[in-house]
Formats: sequence, structure tokens, C-alpha cells
Amino acid sequence: MNKIYLLIVFCFSVLPFLPQAQTDSGTAKPAGDTSLQTPVKTAKPVRVKKDSIALPGDSIPARDSVSIHIKDSLSLANQLASSKRNMESFQRVLKNHPYYNFFGQPIKLLIKERHADGNELFFYVLLALLFYYAFIRLAFFKYHEDLFRLFFRATLRQQQLREQLLQNSLPSLLFNILFLVSGSLYAALLLRYYNILVKEDFWRLCLYSLGVLTLIYTGKFLALRTVGWILRIGKAAEVYLFTVFMVNKITGIFLLPILLFLAFPFAGSQEVIITLSLFMLAILLGYRFLVSYRAVRNEIKLNLFHFFLYLCAFEIAPLLLVYKVLLTFIERST
Repeated sequence: MNKIYLLIVFCFSVLPFLPQAQTDSGTAKPAGDTSLQTPVKTAKPVRVKKDSIALPGDSIPARDSVSIHIKDSLSLANQLASSKRNMESFQRVLKNHPYYNFFGQPIKLLIKERHADGNELFFYVLLALLFYYAFIRLAFFKYHEDLFRLFFRATLRQQQLREQLLQNSLPSLLFNILFLVSGSLYAALLLRYYNILVKEDFWRLCLYSLGVLTLIYTGKFLALRTVGWILRIGKAAEVYLFTVFMVNKITGIFLLPILLFLAFPFAGSQEVIITLSLFMLAILLGYRFLVSYRAVRNEIKLNLFHFFLYLCAFEIAPLLLVYKVLLTFIERST
């Protein structure tokens, strides 16, 4: 009896699970039997928002990426607009600049072929002359200082300085050579400026000028020495010759920058330089006459009229003679 009772309980406990087991096993269901059918749940469609679409491999949502791109585009547009405004303001400044005509009409410039003017040799000669003066100044520095001190009367010991300078014959000779070379170059430049002997070569004119200056001052030296020895006024002649050659030495130094400006002049400056140089040479010549008269008068009793006659005979007459010879030579050459 107990066994029957257990069997009935087991059957009632197992029967509720039989329909699902049949469905899972894929067995056919009897037609019209709806008691054992279980409703099939259909999956609800997932509503996907367009803004939340993310591509594979993206870690930023689509809405954030679009907003970032919009912000970048706006900032880039602002930067372009700002740079455009800066460029326009910069162009406005250039256009209104008072000194530079950036937006004006272009000017046509023609480049001409450069032709050598032949001043290269003169440049090297002038450079050698400057080195020559620098060598004399360094080698005989005391003589150079005493010469300028005596010329500008910076000391009262004139007699002592004169004797010291007379004892140094070598620097005196070197300074005299400087005067002859610089004076001949200056005379040749003057002849070329005033269109005198234009057909002659420049360096030939320099040689002619050098010969004339050497002849004039050598003849003057010999004539004064001879007159001083004959009239027994050798001391006065020596003092006068020292004064003449002292002024010549200063003149030779003074002509060095004049030669530089005459050989390589600025536009329209050559006439001014020549006028100033002639004026300074006239002042040096007058200074030489005044100083020599005072020095000679201290040695001998000399009348001013007699000194004027001497100037006419030994200073002015040779210059007039040279001028006459040059004029005759020019007329024959033309």
C-alpha cells in the first residue's frame, strides 16, 4: 500500500515538467493543444540614439567629437581672420610710410658696365707715400715733434731747436723728398683739372713737375749759399734756407690728404678742395716770408724794401718764369 502511494506521488510530481521537456527536445506538438504551449518572448528592439554612435576603436562619443571639431574649426577661423586683419594693418602701415614707397610705381634702374678709370696706380703710389711718411715719423719721432713745435712757435727755445734740427741732416733730406713728391703730384693734378697738357700722360706730367721743383729749390739753395759766402752773411743765408725748407716740409705733409681728396673726390667737391688748398698754400707762403724776414733781420740789418726786392728776384720771378715756359709749351703743343 505504501508503494502504491509513493508511485502516485512521483507521477504527480513529474507530470508538470513533461511539456517543456518535449518542446526542448524538438518533438511535435499535438494540433489544437494549447494548454501545454508556452508563450515565446520576442526581443524588444533596441533604440539606438544617433548621437551615441561610436565607431569601432573610438573611445569618444560622436556628440563630443562633433563638438570638438566645431570648436577647432571656429578657433581656426578666428585665427585666420585675426591674421588677415594683422596683415591688412601691416600693409596699411607700409603704404602710409613717409620714407619708403613700398606701393608706388617701380623705378627702372639701368646697370652700366664699369670701366676702369686708371686710378689704381695713383692709389698705390699715394699709399706708398703715406707709408713713407709714417716710416719717417716713427724713425725720427723727435725730429718730427721738434719740427712742428718750432713751426707753431710752441716754445721760446727757438735757437736751440733750430740748431738741433740743423744737425739732423738725414730726416731733413727725407722730409724734403716727401715735399718734392707730394708737390709734383699736386701740380700734375692741378694741370689735369685746368685742362692743361691734357694730351700728355699723367705720370709724365708728374715727372715734369718733379724736375721743375727740384731744379727751383736746388738752384735756390746753391744761389743763397753762394751769395752768403760772397757777402759774408752765411749765418743769415743758413737761417733763411732753414725757414724755407721747414715750411716746405710742413707743406709736403699738408698735401697728403689734399692728394687723397683730389684723386678720389666726391660729387662736386673737387673745386672746393682745390680752392681751399690754394688758399692754404698762399697762407703758408706768406707765413714763410714773414718768419724768414724776422729771422734774417735778427742776423743782419735788413731793410724791408731790400727784402721785398729779394722776394721779387728769387721767389716771384722763378714762378713767373715757370709759368711762361709752361704757357709757351702748351701753345706749341696745341
